[in-house]
Amino acid sequence: MNLIAIVDFNNRQISGVREEIMPQNVRANYEADGWEVIEIDGHNYQEIYQALRSATHQKKSPTMILAHTVMGKGVQFMHHKEKYHGAPLKQDEKNNEYKDAMAELGLDDRLDEYKKMRASRSFPQIKREIKVAEVKIDPGTPRNYTAQDKLDNRSAWGNALLDIFEKNLKPREKVLAVFDCDLMPSVKTEAIQKKFPDYFFQGGIQEHNTASIAGALSRLPVRVYFADFGVFGIDETFNQERLNDINHTNLKLVLTHCGLDVGEDGKTHQCIDYLGLASNLFGFKVIVPADPNQTDRATRFISVQDGNFLLAMGRSPTPVILDENGNTFFSGGYEFVYGRIDKLREGGRAAIFTMGAMVSRAIKAWEILKEKGLLVKIFNVSCPMSLDDEVLKEAFGTGAVLSYEDHHIETGLGARIALRATELGLSAKFKRLGVRNYSGSGKPDDLYKMEKLSPEDLVDSVINLLKP
Repeated sequence: MNLIAIVDFNNRQISGVREEIMPQNVRANYEADGWEVIEIDGHNYQEIYQALRSATHQKKSPTMILAHTVMGKGVQFMHHKEKYHGAPLKQDEKNNEYKDAMAELGLDDRLDEYKKMRASRSFPQIKREIKVAEVKIDPGTPRNYTAQDKLDNRSAWGNALLDIFEKNLKPREKVLAVFDCDLMPSVKTEAIQKKFPDYFFQGGIQEHNTASIAGALSRLPVRVYFADFGVFGIDETFNQERLNDINHTNLKLVLTHCGLDVGEDGKTHQCIDYLGLASNLFGFKVIVPADPNQTDRATRFISVQDGNFLLAMGRSPTPVILDENGNTFFSGGYEFVYGRIDKLREGGRAAIFTMGAMVSRAIKAWEILKEKGLLVKIFNVSCPMSLDDEVLKEAFGTGAVLSYEDHHIETGLGARIALRATELGLSAKFKRLGVRNYSGSGKPDDLYKMEKLSPEDLVDSVINLLKP
């Protein structure tokens, strides 16, 4: 094993001397984890070389080179002075630290020249070219689930993932990888761990580290999936995903237990803000499938696409969506297209936009409304960050629009629809239904009733919105 880590150890923190601020034994920490440790003078090139040479030949364990260094090395008055970290040197007439430092370093003073260059902007504009590592994946043949199949979306994702692995790892090529944080039975990656252990990476309960490693690996010709609970995969690791976004990774982030549908784990595990968080990441696309069939096809879709994708779903079994004739909507010849909004039901009195776990409940509300003589449109918005303007115009043409979601009401689907409709100059009566509070511990249907998000609540909202 030739894993080598180099620790630049200058014994200083921004707040002061390390022993006084955060006493720790760096060497012992590494040795406790089984590392070989070599201590050197980090300014001595010969010691650096010898340490690297020794570490390269170390086969039994990884090696950490603890390089003792001096902050501000080369300028005497800056030695061991943390105050100079990230701060410019003084250029006073009586105390010109900059000129003193340049003189001690033996460097030419060209500061005025660079100031003029910056003011004139007469310097080359460098545009970074992002090269995407090519990964060719065969998505395989979608599975078709029927109304009799009692399945959750996470199982549909897991089944599709297994199909993809079996299709693309024969002959065995290192083009796929799955990362897990000790949740594989819940996020449905257990089959990958059992059948393809060499392509399964267990990060334990170290979500930040796992998100970073998965993102970095995705820049190589490897299709990388990171599956986790919503609160751990995006809330907990938002900064890591932000850095992944900045670095143009190609990560497929799969989040289960999104919304209030997390079982009885309660408010700490209810990821009700994944869309709001992901919308702050310029390079992420979000997919919230409506049922197992759409989940299957969305999984295969992201597997052949470059870029960062977030696939979000709840925990509970999700009814297979049927059309008005009783046929499965998202199976057979259905093809997932990013950004396409699916019209599930027709009507002229109002329009309901919904996504994910609420789609089946919106259809139940539609059936109740139909019995009352009220026909409304039902739109499934599986890609809430990519709204279709023509569909919005059709919906607002009814004069009454509702959004219905298992998400924070201020940062979810309804908020995005309202913003885009305003930009388009569309107007209608508009009602948003979503999560307004941290909820409790209980079954999803009970929690939805508490939040006024049951199908019956949606029916009441439609009727009230249609009142003169």
